[in-house]
Formats: sequence, structure tokens, C-alpha cells
Amino acid sequence: MNKINQLFQHKKKEILSVYFTAGFPQLKDTGRIVKALQANGIDMIEVGIPFSDPMADGPVIQESSTIALRNGMNLKLLFSQLSAIAGEICIPLVMMGYLNPIMQYGFGKFCRDCCTTGISGIIIPDLPFDDYLNHYKSIADDHHLNMIMLITPETSEERIRLIDAHTEGFIYMVSSAATTGAQKSFDEKKQAYFRRINSMGLRNPRLIGFGISNRETLDAAFENASGAIIGSKFISLLKEENTPEEAVVLLNYELGMKGIIHNS
Repeated sequence: MNKINQLFQHKKKEILSVYFTAGFPQLKDTGRIVKALQANGIDMIEVGIPFSDPMADGPVIQESSTIALRNGMNLKLLFSQLSAIAGEICIPLVMMGYLNPIMQYGFGKFCRDCCTTGISGIIIPDLPFDDYLNHYKSIADDHHLNMIMLITPETSEERIRLIDAHTEGFIYMVSSAATTGAQKSFDEKKQAYFRRINSMGLRNPRLIGFGISNRETLDAAFENASGAIIGSKFISLLKEENTPEEAVVLLNYELGMKGIIHNS
């Protein structure tokens, strides 16, 4: 069974996924960051492919992509780094990136290399859902990869139900239509959006991302979905701290997660 499916079968609530940009802050940090996150009880990890025009990302992740590209990160090197640690990682890894570099690499080759290096799912924010169904779903399925789709407050109920029917793993529930970045709290409008999606009775679990940066937003995500995705907050800590290990420990501390996250 796909590791993402296993995770959600084993743990129904308070799942925590953390995003980082591969090649940031240093080119060779990928394996070290993944192992530090796993050792500190993170349930799932999103490995970001750096791209020169990350349209869904805010300034913090944009800057990390620029630095990673300047450091020399590319997909071939990233797969080599992931291959080197594949035998040590037991939690699900999700590859997140934009369509352009993936298509340049070759979608079939990309899926094959994801499969052989321990990746369980793919997030491609700018891949149109209809194109996924018509051209890419069968390839991802052949390599046992879950294609994770994003929904926003503006996504229609019809499209949400189509996504729910044709994907596996989880649905990435974007907290707002804006780019990624820290928020102090979720206002009533966002809370109403969370309640509306919950009332739909979808078969796939949801994780809430974009804006999870403190205990208040984390609790709101835990209350309204199966868990949360943290990105910009962790990228900022990676930039500020001396080592990835210190950044992970401080993330736990600043979000008040002691006693909440556990090794799966």
C-alpha cells in the first residue's frame, strides 16, 4: 500500500506535514533535513523542487527557490540525494513542483524516478485537473504515485467532488486563494470555508496548508481537517538557524507541538 494511504489509515487526526525547498539553504542539505524531520516525529514531508517562477508561493519560499537554484539544485541531483537516503526513510515523502521543470525532465521518467527513490505522492500546483485526467493519471497510477490536488475557497463543489473521486491519498486544502506565507489566525470567512468542505462528506482526508505559522492556526487546521502543512515557517527557520536539526527543534517549540506529534 502507498505510504500516504497507510499514514491516513493509521492516524486520523493531527497529522503534520512539513515542506522544504530542496537545495536550501545548502545544496547538500536534502538528506539531512529529511532525516531530522523524521527523527522529530513529523508524519509526512513535502520535498519542493526549486523553480524560477513559483506562482503559488509567497516571498519566503520564492527566495528559497532562488537560492536553491543558485546553489545548483536540479531534478537529477535531487533524485540522487533522495536515493542515497531511501533505505532510512519510513514516512511518506511527497514531491512538490511546477510543471515546467517536470516536463523538461520528462513526466514518465519523473514518475519512474519518484517511485525508485521512495516518493509516494506528487503535487503539481499548475497542472490543470482535466489534463491530469486525460494525459497524466495513468502514468502516475502505473508508478503507484498519489497525485495530490489543491482546492481553494474559490473551487466549485463540482470540481471538488471530481477531485475527490479521481485522486487518492489526501486533498490539499489551501486556506486562501493567496500565495503561501504566514498568517496569525484564520478569520471567520476561512473558518466558514473549512466548515463547508467538512459538510461535503468527501471520501479523501484533507490537510490544510498556506498560513500555518503558530499554535492558533495549527489548532484551527487540526480542528477542521486531518492535519496541517507547514512551509514558509520552516523555510524561515532553516534560514535563521545554524543547522537543519536546530530548525526542526525550534519549529516544534514555536508551534507548541510538544506532546502532539509522535513518531508514526
